[in-house]
Amino acid sequence: MRKLSFMGLSSILSITDEQAMWRVQNQDDHKAFTLLVERWEERICHLCTRMMGNRHSAEDLTQEAFVRLFAKRKSYHPDKRFSTYLWRIALNLCYDELRRVTRRSESTLDQANDGIEPLEEYAVEIRGPDMCLVEQEEADLVRDAVLQLPDIYRTVVVLRHYENLKLREVAEILEVPEGTVNSRIAEALVRLTRMLEPRLSGERPPLSKPARSSNRKEILVV
Repeated sequence: MRKLSFMGLSSILSITDEQAMWRVQNQDDHKAFTLLVERWEERICHLCTRMMGNRHSAEDLTQEAFVRLFAKRKSYHPDKRFSTYLWRIALNLCYDELRRVTRRSESTLDQANDGIEPLEEYAVEIRGPDMCLVEQEEADLVRDAVLQLPDIYRTVVVLRHYENLKLREVAEILEVPEGTVNSRIAEALVRLTRMLEPRLSGERPPLSKPARSSNRKEILVV
C-alpha cells in the first residue's frame, strides 16, 4: 500500500502544469490544484508585489488569483500554456486594484487625513536584495520609478526584467505583437531614465515630474 501511495505521489508531481490544469478542469482534482499553487504561488506573489509596490496587497491578490483560477477553470483552453493563463489572471487583478487605489488616492486629495495612503507611498514597503545595482538606495529608487510608470509600461518592465520572461511570452500574455512589447519597453526605459538621472546624480525632484538633462547615462533596470 505504501508503495502504491508513493507511486501515486510521484505521478502527480511529475505532470506538467497543463496536465495538472486539465485534471482541475475536468475532474475537479484538488491534488492537482494544490500542486499548481505550490509551483506558482511565489512567482505570482512576486509579480503582484512588483505591480502594486505593497506586499500585503500582493499576498491578498495572489490568493484571489488562485481562487479565480479555480472558479474560471472551465474557461482554460488545454492547447494554451497554463502560465500564460495564470499570468493574465493575476495581471487583471492587479489592474483592478490599481484603479481602486488610484480612485482612493484622488479622494485623499479632496478629503485630507482619511487614512488612505497614495500609491506613491507604497514603494517603501518593498525591501530586499536586488541584483545588478551596487547600492540599495539605487535599487529602491528604481523600484519607486517603476511604480510611477503607467500600467502598460510597468507591466512589460515587470514581466521582462523582473520575471525574466521572453519577448514572445510577454506578447502572448498581453495579446499584442512582439514589436509592440519592444516599443513599450523602449518607452518605459526612456521614462525611467528621465526620472532617475537627476536622482542618481544627487538631485531629488519628484518622480512624477521628470527632469531634463543633457548629461544622459544609461539606467539599468533590475
